[in-house]
Parts: sequence; C-alpha cells; structure tokens
Amino acid sequence: MDKKVIYLALVLFTITFSLRASNNMLMTTVPLVARYDFHFSSAVVGVVASVSSVFAFLGSIINSRLRGESRRKTFVYASLAYAVLFPLFYLSNSVTVWLLSAAIGLAMGLVTPNLINVAGSYEDRKVRERMLSFYTVILSLSLIVGPSIESVVLIRFSLLQAFLFFSVFAATVAGTSFTVKFKPYGGRVTTNREVWKSSGFRAAVFNNLMYSLPFGMLTTFGGIYAVEQFHQSYAVATLLFTAFFGTSLLSRFAFTVRPPKNLWAMIGLSSVLTAGGLLAVAFSPNVTAYAMALLALGVPHGLTFPTSLVLLSRAFPSEEERNVANSFYSALMSGVGSFIPIVLGGIVELAGLRFAFALLVPVSVAFSILLVREYLSQPREERPQPLAAGQRR
Repeated sequence: MDKKVIYLALVLFTITFSLRASNNMLMTTVPLVARYDFHFSSAVVGVVASVSSVFAFLGSIINSRLRGESRRKTFVYASLAYAVLFPLFYLSNSVTVWLLSAAIGLAMGLVTPNLINVAGSYEDRKVRERMLSFYTVILSLSLIVGPSIESVVLIRFSLLQAFLFFSVFAATVAGTSFTVKFKPYGGRVTTNREVWKSSGFRAAVFNNLMYSLPFGMLTTFGGIYAVEQFHQSYAVATLLFTAFFGTSLLSRFAFTVRPPKNLWAMIGLSSVLTAGGLLAVAFSPNVTAYAMALLALGVPHGLTFPTSLVLLSRAFPSEEERNVANSFYSALMSGVGSFIPIVLGGIVELAGLRFAFALLVPVSVAFSILLVREYLSQPREERPQPLAAGQRR
C-alpha cells in the first residue's frame, strides 16, 4: 500500500477517534449535568444542548470561506482551543456552562469539516471513497469506546469529574493537528450557492437529515430517558449508547468491507429502520426493549453518514469543490442541530419524552420522501450509479 495512504490513515484515525470520543461525551453528558447538577428544566436542557451546535454552525460557515494556509492555521488554533476548553467543564456552573458550550462549539465547527476534507483528499475515486468509509468506521469505533470508558468512570466519579478523564482525548486532538497536511488552493472559488444547486449535494443533505434529527434526540435525551422512564443509573444510561454505536460500527464495517451493489437500497433500508426504531423507543415497556430499539437504530446511524459522504464525493469532481461542499454540508447539519434540541426540549416539557420520540417518525418519513423526489427528479444518466460488484472503498 502507498506510504502516503498509510500515513493519512494513521493521522486520520488518531485525530478523528480523539475528537469524536470527546465530542460525543460532551454532547451526551452536558444534558445530564444541566438536568441533575444544575437542575435545569427539559426546555432549558434543550437550549443548552443547542448552544454548541449553533456555534459549530458558525464555525463551519467560517471554515467554508477559508483557503490554503489560513485554513490550516485556523484548524490548528481551533484544535488547541478545544484542548484548553474541554477540562474547564469540570469547573463549570449554571452560568459558565453556556459560555463553554459556545466556545467549544465554535472550535469544533472549525475542526470537523477539515477531517472530512482530509479523508476525501485523494483524486483516485476508489482510494477516496475507501478512505471516507474508513473515516466513518473510526467515528463509530470512538462512539463505542468513549461511552464504555465513561460508564466505568461514572461508577466512582461524578459527571463533572468525567470531563477530566476525557480531556486526554482533547489534548490528543491538539497534538495531532500539527501533522495534518493541507493542499494549496488555486483557481476560482466555488460558492455555497453553486454547491446547493447540485442535486447530489441536496440528496446528501436530505439523506442525513432523515436520521440526524432522531440522533439529536437520542444524544440529548437518550440518557435522561433511561434514567427517568426505566430508573437506571447514570452508568447504565451511558452504557446503553454502546449498544447503539455497536450496531453502527458493524454497519459501517460491512459497508467498507463489502460495499453494497446498490447504494440507494441502503438508503431505503435506513429510512425504514429509522421510523421503526423510533416507534420502538417510544413504546418500550422496559429497559431491555429500549436497548433493543437502540440496537435497531444503530444500523441507520451507521449507514446514513457514509452514504451521504459518497454522494457528496461523487457530486464534486475537484478537491476544491469538495472542500467547500464538505464545509457547507457540515454547516447545514450543525445549523439544523442547533435548533432541534430547543424544539424537542419544549415538546418534552409539554408532552413527555415518549411523545417526543414518536413525533420524530413523521418528520423522518418526510425527509425520506424529499430524498426520493430528489433522486427521481434527476435525469437517469446523472443519478448516482450502483456500486460495482467488486468495488471496494
């Protein structure tokens, strides 16, 4: 194998694993801290969870306008800021948690899109798509290891103390950021408006929105659901995410090792499992049934992101276009994620957790319909083609 590919894979693994493990810990633990340490209502918990997403959205927009050396320097500085801010959550209170969430969200928005760019930096389509798939496998692996570590930590330590343990991952992000290479830019700059005109881009967005809303609900209120509905401990509530991310990892691993002949069949499967899994969560009679529902929902979580990245990769032929598209894509996803917890928090406050999960079913189905319409609106020769039988990523 090419030494450059091996180097890229090692760097990508280290920084992606560390960022996602610590970032997910932040996303799932801050709501628990807000609820049980600071005694916030469900509505306010939703707002707290949204703050980092709002500023991640702003960071991604800023990142989409940066080029060459300025992008690299911003990436490094943001990584350093992430490492400094993360352990400060241990000292947070009901006021500073808002400021820290905003600052670390901005840093994540400046870092995350560049990791997708690094994964998709090869011109060779086969290598590029294989690396993108590898990137999603790393994400799933970190989302299994991270909650497993936190569940052990929470047996003996508090929610706030857990941030100190995960600060090691944040420091690794900063250290590895210096080794990430950025290619120089030249030629005309693609605009976000031009990116949106691509049917492949819109399909990728609708595909991810079909699942990102349920995922936002799970990360914000999944732990609270286990504690309040099934009377589980913080450690068990956190450990349940391991089941969810376990099937996600298996799905992405299978996607990498044995790519599907028809990419759109995987998208259809994800749509069905998302709606069914949400209904199973809403009507779970006990924690075992809830765990089984999380196992089912892990499959579409594993499939939607890699299929979206492949759709993006195929829609834009040049690396410069892909860099803008990836940043704009990340910004849109962060923007949606910024207001969803607020809306869901209000629904939970008024109608309860079970109804909030059930309400997401028609929303998910609506995005699935938009995705199908986008696909059918394309001329047949421009539709994303099924993967070749022997093609690997």
